[in-house]
Amino acid sequence: MQNASDNYLNKLEKIKESALYQQLGSADTSFIDSISRSYRFTYQELRILLEAARDLEMWGLESFKALWEQCEREVISNENGSRKKEVLRLFRKRVSILRDADNFYPKEGFRPPARRALKIISEKSNRKIFGDCPVASEKTVCCNLKTIDAVQNCAFGCSYCTIQTFYGDSAVVEEDLKSKLDAIELESGRFYHIGTGQSSDSLVWGNRNGMLDDLADFATSHPNILLELKTKSANVSWFLKNKAPANMICSWSLNTPEIIRNEEHFTASLEKRLEAAEAVVKNGGKIAFHFHPIVHYKNWKDDYLRLAESVQSRFSSDDILFISFGSLTFIKPVIKEIRKRGGNTNILKMPMVPDPHGKLTYPDDIKVELFKTMYGAFSAWHEKVYFYLCMERAEIWDRVFGWHYQTNSLFEKDFGRRVMEKLRQPVQA
Repeated sequence: MQNASDNYLNKLEKIKESALYQQLGSADTSFIDSISRSYRFTYQELRILLEAARDLEMWGLESFKALWEQCEREVISNENGSRKKEVLRLFRKRVSILRDADNFYPKEGFRPPARRALKIISEKSNRKIFGDCPVASEKTVCCNLKTIDAVQNCAFGCSYCTIQTFYGDSAVVEEDLKSKLDAIELESGRFYHIGTGQSSDSLVWGNRNGMLDDLADFATSHPNILLELKTKSANVSWFLKNKAPANMICSWSLNTPEIIRNEEHFTASLEKRLEAAEAVVKNGGKIAFHFHPIVHYKNWKDDYLRLAESVQSRFSSDDILFISFGSLTFIKPVIKEIRKRGGNTNILKMPMVPDPHGKLTYPDDIKVELFKTMYGAFSAWHEKVYFYLCMERAEIWDRVFGWHYQTNSLFEKDFGRRVMEKLRQPVQA
């Protein structure tokens, strides 16, 4: 018959089989094993410790062992049950302080992760490629974006990416895209904003399988839509060699060099993105920009203000259809995947609160500061370019813009009216 000690050791061995335990370095696992035998942590307590150890490892800050032993030294109680509770409380508090403190990156930047070996597959499938934006909701002020999933998975390695969580190690290119596009039923006369950047970067694959040719034909056949190809690449060769329909536009997700270097791995540099955008404009196209996610870190304000100034110095407001702002938002499976991947990243080193959908994001005050700073930096364009927030509540709109749309339908219609009016304006020589 097993005694209580044997039962606990058996449970501990089970926990060692967990992916999170096995992903930690040997120094952390050995130390956690040692203190677990002394304190007899519950499963929930051990999960908290394993997650904290992984986070500290990714942030490259204080070691788990050093931080735990410091907390032990500061707790006076000698009663085992009370002592465990107090050390855990103090440890969690210290980790929380580290998490909430301003991020900073080493001068030389974090070491980039190894690039995933993606298997690229072209296949015919029965999957539906047209639908609603996966984050569309009546709980936020939402533009009612529709999506076309021409490819599933992305070749880039952004630390905060949700795509990598869902599609594994294969990138699936829709082989029968043209027939699926032809089968999409749209109401004539109604405006649709359709994006192709939800399940992959829109331009990283170029014109593989003729997908850009097919998308251009689709946009031409539906002059009532705005077809947006959102990218972090500089791959615009198709747009420079072909005459894209006016309602098929490129947009760029922009970030500071600090975030691109440390968190947006294998993407084009900021300079390359801006050069590609300039080339499209020079070729007669309208474009858009997404500052999403805006990340809070030590020198974020100076860096983002410099970015806003650079955009305004290189582009005319006539060239820009719209600009959006957004922040970091995580679902729990993505946080789990980020910890699984490991490597150096500060992307989870931030204060987190639940949003209306149960996702984790910045507290309101931080979001408002981020958005107001960027919106204010574009004050000269306020009457010339359409600005909006992505996936945010009405209260955030009110604090940033001083107003919000009463319904998502009104948002969709106003966006369509403003953007399509500008799209029809002749390109300035």
